Amino acid sequence: MSLPSVTFSHDQADAFDRIAEALRADGVDLDGDALRPPGAGKGQVLAVTGKAGSGKTLLLSAISKAAQEAGVALISGDYEPKKTKDRRTLAILAPTNKAASVLRLRGVPATTIHRILYTPVYDPEYERIAEWLAGEGDRPVIEGLTDVALDRAHASYQVNTSVPAALAAAGLRGSDFITGWKRRDDPLDMGLIDEASMLDDKQYDDLREIFPTLLLFGDPAQLAPVGQSGRMVFDRVGAPNVMHLDRVHRQDADNPILDLAHALADPQLSFEDFERMIEDKAAQDERVVWGQRVEVDLMARSPVLVWRNATRIRLINAFRKVHGAPEDALLPGEPLICDGIELPLKHRKKRLDLEARGLIKGAQVVYLGPGSKAGFSKLHVMGAESPQVSAASIVKIEKPDEEEPFIPYAARMGATFLHGAAVTIHKAQGSQWRDVQVFAPDLYAAARVGRIEAGQPLWKRLAYVAITRAETRLIWVVRNRLAKPSAPLGVEDLLAAPVAPLELTAEGGEA
Repeated sequence: MSLPSVTFSHDQADAFDRIAEALRADGVDLDGDALRPPGAGKGQVLAVTGKAGSGKTLLLSAISKAAQEAGVALISGDYEPKKTKDRRTLAILAPTNKAASVLRLRGVPATTIHRILYTPVYDPEYERIAEWLAGEGDRPVIEGLTDVALDRAHASYQVNTSVPAALAAAGLRGSDFITGWKRRDDPLDMGLIDEASMLDDKQYDDLREIFPTLLLFGDPAQLAPVGQSGRMVFDRVGAPNVMHLDRVHRQDADNPILDLAHALADPQLSFEDFERMIEDKAAQDERVVWGQRVEVDLMARSPVLVWRNATRIRLINAFRKVHGAPEDALLPGEPLICDGIELPLKHRKKRLDLEARGLIKGAQVVYLGPGSKAGFSKLHVMGAESPQVSAASIVKIEKPDEEEPFIPYAARMGATFLHGAAVTIHKAQGSQWRDVQVFAPDLYAAARVGRIEAGQPLWKRLAYVAITRAETRLIWVVRNRLAKPSAPLGVEDLLAAPVAPLELTAEGGEA
């Protein structure tokens, strides 16, 4: 088997070969261009497990690229090529928008499981652009679209592999090119599922109905889905079909954050011993910080990770208070987390307008200021190619000891937001940030509870997930204190590009 042009460890190479052999038996030869029609094989479920840094994403990406180079067509949530009886297809999925966006930032064209259940119906004129972008047609000539606009669409697609994002870059709105939505009736072919540790039994069963062949990638050391009693879907895959990546590649760079994460596997390690280990690492390496207080400056771009919801709400309100935020309004620069889009089904095209620009559940957003209409907000979507949008918003700020949130801004319908200065570790699963603050008193509380999940203390699973959210620096906050801000909240670093002409009215139509 000739491997892709990446450097594999022995365990990765073995896993790639085993997957390639299974796919070959199912009619897809990653080593050539021999593809048999769907249904030639019986299909099966394979799983690749491994802890953070073991190279799961690298392997997933290599398999995806090899399959596409062999002639397998990529299916996304925003565009699907026309069906032919001999076509073999592949979809790369994640359980949440957060997990899918992490993959996309790494160059892997992923979408969510939910989005694959519904497919858009394109206007025939603009479908020619989609076919051209997907490499299935010639460059079209569209009335009203200049060559410069098509070049922008093409450049966007090369980065994001997203047809709606590409058409938005060309100056089109979702209502221009999407005429409706339909639920998927026919099964697909092959599915690569990242963050499979987050799948619950229903999602797994739904995927088995859609995809005859499933490849699951996940970390069994993470938190199991709520209500699963610590079980993960890997337990339902036969042992011969589960491959485990043992070598941790990112430790080759002497990564102290991953050293700490993997130390949690020691069954004799107590919480107190672990904190001493963190303190020792902090004295040796600036990538680990023993924090005496929460750094409020970081909270505007990177949330504090907590276990308890009450802690999250207290930290959010402390953040707003220390910045002098008024009770009835947001300050420019306050972080928000998109909690979904409240629109009736008849406005599904408007939903795509927002989602194509990155306003998806779990997206990190910075408030820039009020829009030109009541209930509108100008927003910067972190990580989006065209990040600045104006949209009808429903902003909810939860208060300590109060059941109902305070709502400073509210359109009748639109994108909903919670404050993003702090999030729970469960909600952070699948996301990553450059600098991560972990609120250690909450982890200590979890340790005192003594709860066991899938044979491991809950505090260890929480700590593992929280630590592995950090890309560069881990701050282990040991005191219930908040530092003073070094400067007022600001958005100057985010205003290089003008606000995009995407506006969703409270009634669901474009302005």
